[in-house]
Amino acid sequence: MEHKTKRIPVKHIIGFILSLALTIVAAWAALGSDLPKGWVITGIMVLAVIQAAIQLFMFMHMTESASGNGHIPWNMMFHGFVIVAIVVAGSLFTMSYGFGHHHNDSPAHQQQHGEHMHD
Repeated sequence: MEHKTKRIPVKHIIGFILSLALTIVAAWAALGSDLPKGWVITGIMVLAVIQAAIQLFMFMHMTESASGNGHIPWNMMFHGFVIVAIVVAGSLFTMSYGFGHHHNDSPAHQQQHGEHMHD
């Protein structure tokens, strides 16, 4: 008969606490600090990279023996980074270049709603 002992997932608890701490620090930097905007953005980006590493190594089992003697699937990591880069670039483009609330300024729209253009 096989005897199994129940272990406490210490690695997962440490990763969870570190992730919470990094999230709290990032929230404080954005909402409560008097740091310049550039430093806040840079700091949050650094914290995000650290938190992504914590997620990969503590929760995603990247270096455990069950993953093939610590084999890291570089091809999947590369494709994940490409997808993240596309999403971030698209988000930054959309936030930077508008597509905001001023898209109804065309003369056809103003005529349709009875608005008159002033010279």
